[in-house]
This record gives sequence, C-alpha cells and structure tokens, in this order.
Amino acid sequence: MDLFEYQARDLFAKHGVPVLAGEVIDTPEAAREATERLGGKSVVKAQVKVGGRGKAGGVKLAATPDEAVARATDILGMDIKGHTVHKVMIAETAPEIVEEYYVSYLLDRTNRTFLAMASVEGGMDIEEVAATKPEALAKIPVDANEGVSKEKAAEIVAAAKFPAEVADQVADIMVTLWKTFIAEDALLIEVNPLAKVASGDVLALDGKVSLDENAEFRQPEHEALEDKDAANPLEAAAKAKGLNYVKLDGQVGIIGNGAGLVMSTLDVVAYAGEKHSNVKPANFLDIGGGASAEVMANGLEIILGDPDVKSVFVNVFGGITACDEVANGIVQALELLKSKGEDVNKPLVVRLDGNNAELGREILSKANHPLVQRVDTMDGAADKAAELAAK
Repeated sequence: MDLFEYQARDLFAKHGVPVLAGEVIDTPEAAREATERLGGKSVVKAQVKVGGRGKAGGVKLAATPDEAVARATDILGMDIKGHTVHKVMIAETAPEIVEEYYVSYLLDRTNRTFLAMASVEGGMDIEEVAATKPEALAKIPVDANEGVSKEKAAEIVAAAKFPAEVADQVADIMVTLWKTFIAEDALLIEVNPLAKVASGDVLALDGKVSLDENAEFRQPEHEALEDKDAANPLEAAAKAKGLNYVKLDGQVGIIGNGAGLVMSTLDVVAYAGEKHSNVKPANFLDIGGGASAEVMANGLEIILGDPDVKSVFVNVFGGITACDEVANGIVQALELLKSKGEDVNKPLVVRLDGNNAELGREILSKANHPLVQRVDTMDGAADKAAELAAK
C-alpha cells in the first residue's frame, strides 16, 4: 500500500525523523487557515501517489494566506499523470536549502535481502542520476538479522560520500529510518530530498512509503491509511469479503483456486478471446483452497456486480478441497444469490479437474442449472467463455 506524502511525513514524525510541520486539507479556504497556523506562508503540495509533482506544477510556494488559497485552488482537481488531486498538504516553508540528498530502504526481492540506497545528488532528478551516473548512488545490502546500527549507518554514509559536516546527522537519520521501516512493516521508505539547510540541520522534506499489506494483521492501524476514495469499489468489496481480487478491463469474469491457476486462466482466456471479438479477462479472483458455498457466492457476487462482465469462467483444480465440494458450492451459491434477490443472468462455464472431478461434474450435470455449462478441458472452457462473452 503506497502512502500519500502527508501520511509518510506523519510516520516519520512519529518515529523521530526530523520533518517540517504540515497538515492536509481538501478545500481552498482551509489552505488559508492552515497557512495562518504556520506563520503566514507555506508550500502547497499536491497529494498524489506518483512522482513528478513539482515538474507538473503540483508544488507551489505561497507567501501569504490569500496566495495559499489561490495555489490550492489551482492545484485541487489538477490531473498529474492520470491522478486527480483531491487533497493538498500545506507545509511549513523550509529554511534556505544548501544541499539535497537522497536516502532509502527497500526490500530487494531479486537478491532476497534489504537494501539501503543513498546519494549526495538528491532532488527531482534522482531517477536521471541513477540512470546516467550509477556510481553516484550507493547501494548497501542490509542483513535482516543485524539491521542498521550506528556503525552500519556510518558505512552507508561513507559509501555515498556525504560531506563530513552532515555525516553524523545523516547516519542518525538512517538509523531512525531503519527503525521506522521495520516497525511499520514497510517495503519501501524513501526521503527525497533529505536536505541540508542554512542552519546546518538536515531535514526530511519529502517522503515516499510503501507498506506491506500482508502484514496488516500486525498493523491494524494501517487500515486507516487506505485511500478508500481511490479504491475500485469492486476491489474494496472483495477485500471486505476476504477475497483476492483485481479488476481488469475485459469481459470474461474469472474465478479460480490458487494464484498460479488463475494466472494461467487469464492467459488462456486472452488467447481464446483473439478468436472471439478480442474479448479479454475481466478480473483476477483467487478464492483459495476453501471453495465453500459462501466463498463461491461471495466471488460470484463480486464478479456479477461488474457491468463489464458478459460471462464467467470458473476454473478449479481439486486438491484438499475436492471438486464435489466445489460443485455443491457453485449450485448452492447460485441459489443463495437468487434468495438474496441478486440478478443472476450471466452464463457460467465451469471446468473441474483433480480430486473427485468426476463426482463434481455429475453434481453439476444433475443440477442442470440453465446458466451453467460444464466443459472438461481448460482450453475448451476458455474458448466457450470467450464465445459467450462475445455474443
């Protein structure tokens, strides 16, 4: 889960990273009051989860409360790389910036470790620095068991060649950022710029944080950080039901058990769709190992609620959950949805294989539901689902 800048700033402040004061607002008039609380001048910063805000005009100085209102009026509603600005942060203006640095921690999946990155060439063009001057971006692996001590932080600072006059401050910040990274179950923590100001202090002026959603059971307070306004309503409803669902832009609804099988199903449906008006998969939905009637009903309710879906492909390989249980689940799910007043009128193509597949197929055949078609091969079922969606 990616955070907005103001949320990252709040996390930094919570753990002791030096930051400037600021608050988030969503109306121009509120910008006036916030700026007055900051002493009469501020920086108005668009809150979107994408880089390049400054270059897009989403970060503006305001010398007076009235000017803050004007800046907020300009920025609210702005489109930045496809993201509409609904909130802005009214931030304290930084003292004169002398130098801009870059520091971050991230999960390095390729090398299966944590990675610290740091550069004395921070600012808006850090991506260009990384691409054109890779030697200017120090990359130091961090052992998960050892973490970042003051000595490790000093190693990171030395590798990035930070000036001696800020080395101790930056090392302290690196230690604090690591504690934040671990305490919050983050996948990424980035400060850009980490700035040296005229007083000699080093401050985190902008931050980016991505949290591990799989750690939410340890971090119940993270739920409040979710951007529910921006979430796809179907994805939000699926999450509330405990389903792993991602909305796509196709017409064939997909239900499967196991992420690998569902990914394969997306591929075969996309391939089959090339012969049928180029229809595509409408979603990723993994119901996991327990395909009970309730789970199947929840999955079908989500998919049938998508107006783009024209047909549904249920692709299940029986394992611990046998195919006869899945078949009974499908039949009961359709009855359950009907009893709830749901308008179930889209055809379902069901393919069952694996444990008790024959028994499951018999159950579907005996049920003889008018919307359910049984196809026993994956390719054949994908073709039938694509054909029905194209009608």
